Amino acid sequence: MNHRPLPVTIIGCVFILTGAVTGIFHFTQAWARRPLSPELIGIELTALAAIVAGAFLLRGRDWARWLALAWMAFHVVLSVFHTIPELAIHSVLFAVLAYFLLRPSANRYFRSPRTPPV
Repeated sequence: MNHRPLPVTIIGCVFILTGAVTGIFHFTQAWARRPLSPELIGIELTALAAIVAGAFLLRGRDWARWLALAWMAFHVVLSVFHTIPELAIHSVLFAVLAYFLLRPSANRYFRSPRTPPV
């Protein structure tokens, strides 16, 4: 089995941390005002998607890198409705993610056979 490239490890951990912190922050902020609003549910599902993407990036699942890229692309689209600097930052982050998750070393890692856990 190929060893996990360092950028994949870093990206996976950042996604888990981002999803956890975002989920907790927005939950505590929104719960006091309007519990179980559709907006809060959407934010929490988005945070959960980041956690899932990060966890399965670390496990070498190919679909997880596409989920991570889709998650970041979603944020680029959302940024279109916000400030130009926010759009620029999300666009650069998307490009960096794409660069590291689609490199040949990452391709080998995600395409290598996985043994089921014992």
